[in-house]
Amino acid sequence: MIKEKIAQAIGILEEKNIDMWITFVRESTTMPDPAIDMVVGRHATWQTAWIITRDGETIAICGSLDAAAIRDDSYYTEVIPYVQGIRDELLGVLKRKNPRRIAINYSTDSVMADGLTHGMFLLLQNMLEGTKFARRLLSSQDILSALRGRKTEKEIAHIKKAIRVTLTIYNDVSGFLAPGKSEQDVANFILRRAKQHGVEIAWDKDHCPAVFTGPDHAGAHYGPTKRKIAPGHVLNIDFGVKVNGYCSDLQRTWYIRRKGETRAPREVQRGFNVVRDSIQAAADILRPGVLSWKVDAAARDFITAAGYPEYPHALGHQVGRAAHDGGVGLLPRWERYGKLPYGKIESGQVFTIEPRLPIEGHGVATIEEIVWVRDDGVRFLSRPQRSLLLI
Repeated sequence: MIKEKIAQAIGILEEKNIDMWITFVRESTTMPDPAIDMVVGRHATWQTAWIITRDGETIAICGSLDAAAIRDDSYYTEVIPYVQGIRDELLGVLKRKNPRRIAINYSTDSVMADGLTHGMFLLLQNMLEGTKFARRLLSSQDILSALRGRKTEKEIAHIKKAIRVTLTIYNDVSGFLAPGKSEQDVANFILRRAKQHGVEIAWDKDHCPAVFTGPDHAGAHYGPTKRKIAPGHVLNIDFGVKVNGYCSDLQRTWYIRRKGETRAPREVQRGFNVVRDSIQAAADILRPGVLSWKVDAAARDFITAAGYPEYPHALGHQVGRAAHDGGVGLLPRWERYGKLPYGKIESGQVFTIEPRLPIEGHGVATIEEIVWVRDDGVRFLSRPQRSLLLI
């Protein structure tokens, strides 16, 4: 996968008219740059420059004791070791290649392109001081957004497997849910199932899974509590797993029937239906070239037109090696998202679509699906939840 993504990165550099991309790190086990998983595949101890050029060269400038292992990987065809300091070797490569545009990993908008620490940025500036290269640095955001977003067939296969495992666990959950069990009971059941499947969870254990039951729960991004499931509750779960380094991130909604009920109350069913149909409204316009914010607006406007408040977050995010994979999302034009809502959707990107709305007296209805953008629209990678799950 590393070689595949390096080859993809070289093509993106050519497309973006960028001559060189440097991932500059030190002690990266402690302070990892997100690019490492994509195009490096190992950590380094001393200051290390992982260099990819638009003409296809891959160069690693590294501490001498790291060099043998990097050569064995064979991802970087030229390995240049140093003992006392990296500066002379780095300047030597820059003078030889004479790049006009040099991308480094900083970004004000995308966390996955912001792996260069401020200290390392200052060190790099100091090394380049007095050279023409100091004025040629630019953000690698466009490179990393394209590289992480344009999923290969192998990457899609891994994501699909993670989705299958997650949906299998959700099927098991339906047989476990019952009044009197707590959110923590449900979460522990899910974690046991994940362990039985031999998979990692996709994000922090304190809220993966997140389990919310009833009208007075703590809200998204909060861990499961001792709150008990009760008849009349709407219950939802947010959960994902990681398979071969790739994630799923899915949400499902259940209704706990009261005694004598054969179906959910009208207001519960209506809330669920509006969420479900808003996902389809977004999917219908999600295709290459569409601005990010317009996809969010399709679902947001559908929900508010039905009389519900707008959800207090973005409609969706990219999924890949991380559950939140950076780059352009399905984002409203809010300050917190910077310039990303004005980015264009690209073929190959994988997104969640995850609107929500409150159902007074019952809880929150929310569904999260995963879709893959193709040239002619989207394909649902997850089997969509079309019906409210009844317990």
